[in-house]
Amino acid sequence: MDVYEAVTSRRAVRGFTDQPVPIEVLERVLSAAAWAPSGSNLQPWHVYVVTGEPLAEIKKCAAERLAAGDPWDEREYEMYPPALKSPYHERRSDFGRERYGALGIAREDWEARQRAAAENWDCFGAPAALFCYIDRDLGPPQWADVGMYLQTVMLLLRAEGLHSCPQMAWSVYRKTVAEVLHPPDELVLFCGMSIGFEDVTVDHVRTGRAPLDETVTFVEGSGPAIACGVTGSRSRSTEHCAQAAPARRRRRSTRTSTPAPAGRT
Repeated sequence: MDVYEAVTSRRAVRGFTDQPVPIEVLERVLSAAAWAPSGSNLQPWHVYVVTGEPLAEIKKCAAERLAAGDPWDEREYEMYPPALKSPYHERRSDFGRERYGALGIAREDWEARQRAAAENWDCFGAPAALFCYIDRDLGPPQWADVGMYLQTVMLLLRAEGLHSCPQMAWSVYRKTVAEVLHPPDELVLFCGMSIGFEDVTVDHVRTGRAPLDETVTFVEGSGPAIACGVTGSRSRSTEHCAQAAPARRRRRSTRTSTPAPAGRT
């Protein structure tokens, strides 16, 4: 599988078989994922890989809390801003409509939505999961590093024929996870990730992506590049560079949408 196929075939799978994931495969994936980039090579991720009885215990305790109506644990980070502005609000709404629409759940059927969401805490049936923590003293750049690491993990899982589902939903049952994993107090649970072989009998919808010109701007120029700042023994001001730089133009994509990969939904 090449990189393009890994990227376009990766999606959040919400239905797995109980086929065990060989530990040597997970070790191979995580050994390679360690080469993910991070600022100043901090490598700020702390990962717990959980299978077998420990994972079963986490799932059981989460299910018991859910059945008892226990309140969620307070998140240790803000998942979304209180008021999402456009276009993010619309994208999130579109996701909910597509996700629950594929399950035949009406927008106003809150109980059915809650039942569907509860599958998160069973890892959608997956036999393996990882829980990713970050040191609470670190800042936004290190959280970005963790995101790049997790994407690397997910792409490598695809190369092994496996699927995954990253789940910030576990942040509201972080105390349940901690009862089994016993992470140091200085760590914050960012997310879980379900890992396994896809159950192809489970219906799913492939969410779309924004057109390229909504998220990408190409800035192009002609002629030789002009370096600003110190050149030899003479410095040039920013204003001079702006005047001397060749004319640049913005090229907008003419694509109107980003379709799902051929042969996939």
